Amino acid sequence: MADSPTLHDAAAGGELLGRVIGFGRYLRRLGMPVTLGQVMDTVRAIEAVGLSREYFRLAARTTLVTRRDDGALFDEAFDLYWRRSTFEDASPQSEDSFGHDQSSPAQTEAEQRSIPSPREFDAMDQKIREGGSDVKRPGRISDNEPQDDDEDHDVEMVPLYSSSELLRSKDFAEFTTDEEVQARRLMETITWETGMRRSRRTTSATKGVYLDPRRSLRSVLKSGEMVDIARRKPKLKPRKLVVICDISGSMDRYSRLLLQFLHTVRHGDNPVEVFVFSTRLTRITRQLRTRDIDGALSAVAREVHDWAGGTRIGECLRTFNTQWSRRVLRRGAVVLVISDGWDRGDPDLLQREMDRLQRASYRLIWLNPLLGSASYRPMTRGIQAALPYVDDFLPVHNLDSLESLARTLSNVSSRRPVRRQNTPPALAS
Repeated sequence: MADSPTLHDAAAGGELLGRVIGFGRYLRRLGMPVTLGQVMDTVRAIEAVGLSREYFRLAARTTLVTRRDDGALFDEAFDLYWRRSTFEDASPQSEDSFGHDQSSPAQTEAEQRSIPSPREFDAMDQKIREGGSDVKRPGRISDNEPQDDDEDHDVEMVPLYSSSELLRSKDFAEFTTDEEVQARRLMETITWETGMRRSRRTTSATKGVYLDPRRSLRSVLKSGEMVDIARRKPKLKPRKLVVICDISGSMDRYSRLLLQFLHTVRHGDNPVEVFVFSTRLTRITRQLRTRDIDGALSAVAREVHDWAGGTRIGECLRTFNTQWSRRVLRRGAVVLVISDGWDRGDPDLLQREMDRLQRASYRLIWLNPLLGSASYRPMTRGIQAALPYVDDFLPVHNLDSLESLARTLSNVSSRRPVRRQNTPPALAS
């Protein structure tokens, strides 16, 4: 049998993380509460203390064991999962092919351990993949209960589900720290396109609507005889996306996930401008330029001084309309306003500024995280003042809603939506 690679070789080849993640998965199946954050801490601890077996075990035990009663379970699981020949300080001559010490009196594998081995879990998974609907996951063997080879004791059915599918439908407000990390990766897989617009510039085309006299003349001079007249057509460019996100106290449950969403959109193919507001408006496009999302969020936190404060949507939109609108809403930009509609300001001011914002934007979309609840009704004064000037009113409470938003943006037509709201009496006078 070929020699097993050491952990030093695994670390050099980039395999250490995958093997430690597999060990964390094995501990979870044995009933230990191991999180992805603990696994990452284990990898960093191992890199710090070295790759000898004892240091490796102590580093993993320190970061992965959070309950006193799990210490013995961890030690036994560690010996089952990690071969002694894997480590730099191993003595493989005293081991069998499974890494068990041969110096002790001969015992069967069932007598040496009280928990299922990783291979038993793998065999169970293989049976499930082959269609075994009645397969049961082996449970932890009790020390006080005799075992019978023909009968399974202390077993439970395996829950067959996809964690990513559950995560897609889970509300952002209920996410744990580990689920936020996984959601960040899923957000990065979403393609953000805001449709195309016709530019004033043209490009060469076989059947364009415009003549191309320069190319036609060059062709005549080159061949010396009359040829087909060259043509051009309007050039298409992606539409700009402008995001105005509420970070007030009522949106605090969703703010961090929404900022991760804004960071993902900012690094897409379309040009994006990002603003946040609570009691005042702040542009954070520059802070989100860095690829490191944690660094970007730290920069945003330093820049924004009214985080989780009150909400004055009308006043913030007035600041946007007077200071930023002409600069960022040119050439058919699509505007996303992300807010729950709770507003302490003047609803008449909000109504006027929403009307002005809608006329300046190609399409105005309002995203409300509360809209994902079946019991939600738009009854607040702020949302009632804004809704007549909204082209699309959509939820933004989970990953499924973000994917639905991506489809909506990609289907933005080449014509403005029909806007049938009545002009308020105050504006008509």
